[in-house]
Amino acid sequence: MRQSMRTRLVVLTALMIILCIVICWIMNLFLLPGYYENSKKKQMNDVYGEVAALFDENDWKNISDTQKDKVYDSLDKISANSSVSVYIMSINVDSSSGMVSKVDYLYPSMGNRTQQLNTQQLAKYVMFKQLGNVFDENYKLLEKTDKYELFNVFDQRIDSNYIELVGGITGDYWVYLRSNYQSIRESAAISNEFLTYVGILVTILCVIIMIFLSNHYTKPILKLAQIAKKMENLDFDVRYKENRHDEIGVLGHSMNSLSDKLEQTISELKTANNELELDLQRRSEQEQMRQEFLANVSHELKTPIALIQGYAEGLQDNVNDDPESREFYCEVIVDEADKMNKMVKKLLSLNQLEFGNGQVHLEHFDLQQVVQSVLSSSEILFRQKEVTLSYDGDHPVYVWADEYMTEEVVMNYVSNALNHIDGEKIIEVKIVSCDGKARVSVFNTGKPIPEEDIDKIWSKFYKVDKARTREYGGNGIGLSIVKAIMEAHNQAYGVKNYDNGVEFWFELDEKTEN
Repeated sequence: MRQSMRTRLVVLTALMIILCIVICWIMNLFLLPGYYENSKKKQMNDVYGEVAALFDENDWKNISDTQKDKVYDSLDKISANSSVSVYIMSINVDSSSGMVSKVDYLYPSMGNRTQQLNTQQLAKYVMFKQLGNVFDENYKLLEKTDKYELFNVFDQRIDSNYIELVGGITGDYWVYLRSNYQSIRESAAISNEFLTYVGILVTILCVIIMIFLSNHYTKPILKLAQIAKKMENLDFDVRYKENRHDEIGVLGHSMNSLSDKLEQTISELKTANNELELDLQRRSEQEQMRQEFLANVSHELKTPIALIQGYAEGLQDNVNDDPESREFYCEVIVDEADKMNKMVKKLLSLNQLEFGNGQVHLEHFDLQQVVQSVLSSSEILFRQKEVTLSYDGDHPVYVWADEYMTEEVVMNYVSNALNHIDGEKIIEVKIVSCDGKARVSVFNTGKPIPEEDIDKIWSKFYKVDKARTREYGGNGIGLSIVKAIMEAHNQAYGVKNYDNGVEFWFELDEKTEN
């Protein structure tokens, strides 16, 4: 199970606090008594030094009562400040028995200061001085110098421990110092108990505080995690908007910069990929066009080449010797060669347009004159096919376009009409102006184009005649040239069926003559 950063941070903080409290508790339990004992030993040594210095400065046997009172006051102050009981005395020892025979107290004074020491207890210290051995299991020697001895004493009567110091000072006097040792154990136990309660309270408070603090620090991190997740899914719309001046703020702004660069890089890769796909598609289309072109050209050239070859061989072999036959053979060869020449020129023109090599030179010219010129040059064909021409162009119509290409479009429309005319044999040419456009339409009577072939007639070498016979003339290139020219001009073109024929049209931008 995944844990959040905030949960881990709170738990870790609580564990650290608890660990610190446990360490303090253990140190109190095991180290504090020893530390306290050493402190007490130093304190007893300091008190002994102060008392010894006091007697070094004053000759007790020869001082006045007033001076003695000052010494007593100093001893009271030393005892009160250090919480150490101070006894100063002279001890007489029986030389025969080695026992204490008399104790004279200098401090505290008899009857008005404090309880006097047990003579038997003093005798033990005197014996220790003389014999140098420890009394019993209740006495533990802590430190011994040439001036004093320090003991840890267990008092069975009151079940309590004391630290006691016995030493000599100036004037052959004895100093006896005593301090309670039991209180430190009780203090350590109480301290640990109090520390436990305080630790629990502090842990709870710290956890609560850490919850709020962790929310302050983890919230932007969670936000950055969400941003990173969206970036993983290629969503770069989300931005880090907090204005922080710490490491989190630097990370947030770095992720924003990374997001922008990734988005730009991916966009460039997509663009490059699209361009590559388009390039591959164009290559595929060009290859397909090349294959279709070769197949169609081969098909279109096969018949005229066969005719030329056949009639040329006939002339070579003198199949017919009469002049009329030879003249006919020559006319067929010339006619087929002319058709091949026209088809090759159209193919070259179409190739230039389709591959962008044919540049469009826009110029201002009279469209009516161009149409009239094409119709005039085709007049002999109209007479041969007994066509009735209808054209009412009697006023100038100025347009912006490539004049040569426009003439090519009109020529192909008229040629197409001548090739497919039937019935009443009427060709009707119109120029109509509307909404800034000049529309040229060429209508011929005959059979309508099947609906399934409407979109296909603009393809190279496509013929509605499935057998691709030479009955109607043409080679299926003219309308492809029209399509290429009009698309190069970025102008509209099209075809419309009528009950009695077909109308082809195209539009150009019309401009009023200045």
